[in-house]
Amino acid sequence: MTVEEAPVSLQDAPGRRLTMIEAINEALDIMLTRDPDVVILGEDVGYFGGVFRATAGLQKKHGKNRVFDTPISEGGIIGVAVGMGAYGLRPVPEIQFADYIYPGLDQLVSEAARLRYRSAGEFIAPMTVRSPFGGGIFGGQTHSQSPEALFTHVAGLKTVVPSTPNDAKGLLIAAIEDNDPVIFFEPKRIYNGPFEGYYDRPVTPWAEHPDSLVPAGYYATPLGKARVVREGEAVTVLAYGTMVHVAGAVCREKGVDAELIDLRTLVPLDLETVQKSVEKTGKCLIVHEATRTSGFGAELSALVQERCFWHLEAPIERVTGFDTPYPHSLEWAYFPGPVRIGEALDRLLGH
Repeated sequence: MTVEEAPVSLQDAPGRRLTMIEAINEALDIMLTRDPDVVILGEDVGYFGGVFRATAGLQKKHGKNRVFDTPISEGGIIGVAVGMGAYGLRPVPEIQFADYIYPGLDQLVSEAARLRYRSAGEFIAPMTVRSPFGGGIFGGQTHSQSPEALFTHVAGLKTVVPSTPNDAKGLLIAAIEDNDPVIFFEPKRIYNGPFEGYYDRPVTPWAEHPDSLVPAGYYATPLGKARVVREGEAVTVLAYGTMVHVAGAVCREKGVDAELIDLRTLVPLDLETVQKSVEKTGKCLIVHEATRTSGFGAELSALVQERCFWHLEAPIERVTGFDTPYPHSLEWAYFPGPVRIGEALDRLLGH
């Protein structure tokens, strides 16, 4: 039985400056307290508190039956979570890095995503798979991938990517409460601050960033609703995760009157907000870190083309990672950065 608690008002509640890691930890703590059916499992999530410390202190507070370590078996972690969900629990498995999720892909695609449909609604899989993803920490080929497009392709899965501490907490709570399986990708490059440029540029600490103000207590940010980071008239910029901060910094530096939209959830997608913006600006730039071919930007481009064709004043631009294996030593050239994003904006605006 869930503990009833009045939700906080995001307008009136006192807030604290938190990092994304701290906001995620707080969301997990709140849900463990509110709902005895919530459990956390994964490699090193218990005593150690997770490789990035997202679950620090939770086992000590809530006990080893609620927060517990597992063997190094991603297929086993996901498979157990599917069974837990069907039984009535709300598991939150952590996959230590998104690169490790592939051994559990069959359990996600063939079991979790289809359970509600194949059982005619008799069983559900209310599980939230948390995983750090993306590059920026010099983690190499096996700690830096961005596989979000694989999961957006699977009917029955929801895919969420926060870009701020405020949203990380609210979206994670909403994901845990959702009755369908959610893939919750956490951009580890901005765990401790919104890195905006290249590695040799200063990081703006979350303690100085307006989007790090996180209300205390329980609140849920609805899945399927994008956030308009800044309004503008010249061009619509679509991004999520780390790229929201990178693209925003480029627009500020170049003085572009861009409307920047943080998608927040890729599935379900807030197509209404996207369409309204592109119809207003007539131009669209899509930015994501993952490889270009069959990346989520391709789906966005197709949707914008279908919905906004008669409003477009220029071809849709995409700035993405390259179609190569993840390049460890050249990762900062691989990422969409100020130069490539700036060039795309110049093409769109005819500069």
